[in-house]
Amino acid sequence: MTVKISPHRFSGTVRIPASKSHTIRQLLIASLANGVSEIHYPLDSLDTRSCVSACRAFGVEITEFRSACFPGYNEYPNPADEKGEKLTKWEVKGNNAFNKRDLPPTQGVTRIDVGNSGTTLYLALAIAGLQAELIEFTGDRQIQKRSAASLLEALEGLGVQCTSKNGCVPITIKGPWAGGKVSLPCPTSQYLSALLIASPLAPSGTITEIEVPLLNEKPYIEMTLSYLNAHRIPFKAAQDYSYFKIPGGSSWKTFSCSVPGDFSSAAFPAVAAAVTGGSVTLLGLDPEDTQGDKYFFEMLKQMGCEVLWEDGGESGKKLIIIRNRPLKGGIFDLNKTPDLLPAMAVLAAYAHGDTALVNVAHARIKETDRIAVMARELAKLGVNCTELPDGLVVHGQGALSPNDRNPVVDGCGDHRIVMAFAAAALGNENPVEITDAENASVTYPGFLDLVGGVTR
Repeated sequence: MTVKISPHRFSGTVRIPASKSHTIRQLLIASLANGVSEIHYPLDSLDTRSCVSACRAFGVEITEFRSACFPGYNEYPNPADEKGEKLTKWEVKGNNAFNKRDLPPTQGVTRIDVGNSGTTLYLALAIAGLQAELIEFTGDRQIQKRSAASLLEALEGLGVQCTSKNGCVPITIKGPWAGGKVSLPCPTSQYLSALLIASPLAPSGTITEIEVPLLNEKPYIEMTLSYLNAHRIPFKAAQDYSYFKIPGGSSWKTFSCSVPGDFSSAAFPAVAAAVTGGSVTLLGLDPEDTQGDKYFFEMLKQMGCEVLWEDGGESGKKLIIIRNRPLKGGIFDLNKTPDLLPAMAVLAAYAHGDTALVNVAHARIKETDRIAVMARELAKLGVNCTELPDGLVVHGQGALSPNDRNPVVDGCGDHRIVMAFAAAALGNENPVEITDAENASVTYPGFLDLVGGVTR
């Protein structure tokens, strides 16, 4: 699908979709608990749907609740179905770490397709290591290129049987989890989160020790640990997260809670306002949440925007973004927040002077090599960039200057690339077309409509 974005000033009030990272963690934790949990106002997107499918493949019952009549329906960002109803809750009947499964495996193997969801894949791989039968994972063409080799090596060190295609799907996993001490370098934090979620469920008396010589995206580990603490699951951790010790014999508890808004998704309407000189009010975000991507708004402030938190009464905190002066470049360390690179690169394209996005080599192993893709596609819009091994320098001139009057940008099947260029297009002199636009639904199904995109 190709989307055409016409230039206009972006302003208004936007309720931000629920956090994908929180939604997937809550789905898996609820599935591992023994009993019924309620997840209120989760993210309804392609990635979270992939996680639901994975949980159901493990024998978990998940019931959807939808409505077309509730307070705030019009601003609620989940997509409506053909009846006009939006997802408001998942009721998850967990089966005690998948120990009460009723579904017979197909020819002795349970097969799970994670679609495009790397988070679902990595977290579920470790959970599968607790199971006695063979479980096979597959996914779409992008997932087939994303390696889980370090995670699989660690799982093998804990006694789990693993086979793969050079670390990529198709991957087969078979327990049991014997415990032990392993080294786990984490170019993505999801490897470590996977072991932290699964290892407490190993048999009583089992000890899992994890040495972490490399850890990117540290805030996502803080998010995972917040769930362990909330469920009173014991663990020991070095202050710098270079070592963990987790005893087996624990259990995840049932719960009922709402999912907070997603700071990484919030970056895109904020960029849309910033590059067009607009003003936007963002709802649904919690400034106290563990999400590292809230750092985006500090960077936005440093580049020249006003960023204000205000009390919104019953609707919670409001985050207001105003740009009333030129944007300026800077140097920003994105090691903890690699998902922000596409949005920051677009913001930098509209800034005056160079902007260096550094210490983020792991942005090359996301859905795409986001460093290379942003450099190549920004060039189509007249923006020069210099690639670094671990980052990107954007040579901003305050505006886009494409040679082609009607430029076409390749979305490369990457939801964050698509949304970044949709925001960028708003500030161009002429419309911009973006291919693979359907991938925005991986994280933010309504974003292209929000910015007035016309699809074909």
